[in-house]
Amino acid sequence: MPSTVNGAPVVVGAAAPATTRSAPPRRRRMSSTRWAALAFLAPLLAYLAIFYAYPLYRNVELSLHDYTPRAFVQGNAEFLGLANYADVIASSTFGPALRNTALFTLVSIVAQYAIGLALAVFFHHHFRLSGLLRAMFLVPWLLPLIVSASTWSWMLNSENGIVNSVLEAFGIGQINWLTSPDSALWSVIVANIWLGIPFNLVILYAGLQNISGDLYEAAALDGANAWQRFWRVTFPLLRPVSAITLLLGLIYTLKVVDVIWIMTTGGPGHASLTLAVWSYREAFGTGQPDFSPAAAVGNLLIVIALAAGFVYLYLQRREERS
Repeated sequence: MPSTVNGAPVVVGAAAPATTRSAPPRRRRMSSTRWAALAFLAPLLAYLAIFYAYPLYRNVELSLHDYTPRAFVQGNAEFLGLANYADVIASSTFGPALRNTALFTLVSIVAQYAIGLALAVFFHHHFRLSGLLRAMFLVPWLLPLIVSASTWSWMLNSENGIVNSVLEAFGIGQINWLTSPDSALWSVIVANIWLGIPFNLVILYAGLQNISGDLYEAAALDGANAWQRFWRVTFPLLRPVSAITLLLGLIYTLKVVDVIWIMTTGGPGHASLTLAVWSYREAFGTGQPDFSPAAAVGNLLIVIALAAGFVYLYLQRREERS
């Protein structure tokens, strides 16, 4: 007999109605979505493989073999392992190049950041012609580096440069800016600082636009002066932007070659020689290419840049957790 529930008959053992088979269409939709995602990723992956992964692999491979020009063409270079790295580090050029790289990089990025931040704060207070002046500060960024470096080389020329001409008008004697071991490195540092200020100005000025004006009004109501508002409000809130600006500045400055090469070619002697210029000189600047040591020096620069990137990621994650 059929059983009853609340007076309604229920047939025991009756089969449940068959469900429609929706899995295959859903599976097809998911498969098409994956293919679409791969189609969008394919150009990026190809770009990264061709222009980043392969050159990096090739650079490492060059540094582990003895590539002379003949071996580079024939492809039969002898495997040396880490001997090229040992030779580079043991070289008498490594110490001065590393010291010059550290000084050139640190002074450049600190000065570029400080001046760029000061200009960004200055232009943040809108006034007449602020847009025009801000655009004029971008000129060094828009000029080709060879033009900028050549201009600085002419300005600092010992005999007919404009800088020495101005100094002589004030009774100061001739200074060998680019040919003296005491001033060559500082001369290229000044030129590089001038070139890097616009980048810092643009990034930091954009960061200032994201700080609410209400915070400055609240600080002013609490009696904070201009310096206190900058130090207590502006600077802390710019910390994420400042970190990425300094990181990018570090990576860019580590690989500067053209400015130094055009102005001093790393001389006199090793006075303005950096690791990047040393790598370029070994590969292309002597008329007798030595690709393997050049690649080893370049890889050392990559390691330094990667270390800086990992430090940035560590500090960023620690700040997010706190």
